[in-house]
Amino acid sequence: MLEVIRNNVLQKADISDDIDDDRLKSLIDDAIVEYSKSVYIPICTMETLRRRIFASIRGLDILEELLEDDDITEIMVNGNNNIYIEKAGQLIKSDKCFSSPDKINDVIQQIAASTNKRINERTPISDTSLIDGSRVNIVLSPISIDSPVITIRKFGSGRLTMDKLHKLGSLDTKAIKLLECLVKSKYNIFVCGGTGSGKTTFLNALSEFIPKDERIITIEDSPELNIDICNLVRLETRQPNTEGQGSVTISDLIRTSLRMRPDRIIVGEVRGCEAIEMLQAMNTGHDGSLSTGHGNSVPDMLSRLETMVLMGLDIPLNAIRAMIASSIDIIIHLGRLHDKSRKVLEITEVLGANENGYQLNTICSLKTNAESSSLVYTGNMIISTGKLESHNLLQQCTNVLKGDFTDDATF
Repeated sequence: MLEVIRNNVLQKADISDDIDDDRLKSLIDDAIVEYSKSVYIPICTMETLRRRIFASIRGLDILEELLEDDDITEIMVNGNNNIYIEKAGQLIKSDKCFSSPDKINDVIQQIAASTNKRINERTPISDTSLIDGSRVNIVLSPISIDSPVITIRKFGSGRLTMDKLHKLGSLDTKAIKLLECLVKSKYNIFVCGGTGSGKTTFLNALSEFIPKDERIITIEDSPELNIDICNLVRLETRQPNTEGQGSVTISDLIRTSLRMRPDRIIVGEVRGCEAIEMLQAMNTGHDGSLSTGHGNSVPDMLSRLETMVLMGLDIPLNAIRAMIASSIDIIIHLGRLHDKSRKVLEITEVLGANENGYQLNTICSLKTNAESSSLVYTGNMIISTGKLESHNLLQQCTNVLKGDFTDDATF
């Protein structure tokens, strides 16, 4: 029934013309009424048909309904009739399916075109985003052997603040007050964790502590950060054109951002030799910079950063470690527990490095048992206090770590 009505709409309207949404909806309504003269259609079914036909012509077909469901956090399309969703941390097979393999290809091209991305046989892999900020990864056949694959990571309809993360149990008030002091004192902070641990969400929440009068430059592969700052410049990488020219990498953007008078630089994620430029920016007067990376622990993340630097520089390991230790002040490690909740697992200060590795000062780490989990503080104070002192926040930070603060205290 849906396909019959949809085809009738397409016959009556030249979709290549720039007809507006109201006109298209009117044509759909007329076609549904016409069809209902021969076949009874309940009112509720009419509304569903109207929405689905409009989505199939102008929107992202069946994905529209899944995207509108705020309880869904991830959508995984493994072909036209094999779709999975994540709800409350659980993977569920959806009863939705595309009408044909051609339809899923149409949706893929529509997603790519909306952000001026290119995906075809020559460029079968693409990272992009939807209008609402949801992150999208697409892989075409034959790279994806059985069928095209679309993976959509939704970030929710509302921004997750530190207060909301606290209510969700991701971290406690003491950690929030500590991070507020560190961000406002312009410590360079690196957020690490595994896939789906909430690194981008946490980076967004951290940014609420940045003073509103600062100039911020964000650098990303695809726009995911949601920074509430007026003086904000957002930069995005670009793929090479069909001749292999015109690419703009994260390294390019970090270098050019240094000439844009930033107070802070926020790099969405580092995966390769762009780590060199990020570390150099942190170490050459751009304090307060933030970034994220994939790492299963703090030592693992430091080791991965060493590998990233070695991709672009042939220098001794001790020199690389010294560069990392002098650039990054704080590492926050995030993770997902067995109950699928996202938590801060560790907050550690990076003090220095030598031939034996890094000197670390663990401030707190998550302890779990069968019933609960909570951050346990080591009793250590922040040792590198120069930035706290220069921003007159050393005493406040010390009081926080001693537990001498009120929940409504701001710094």
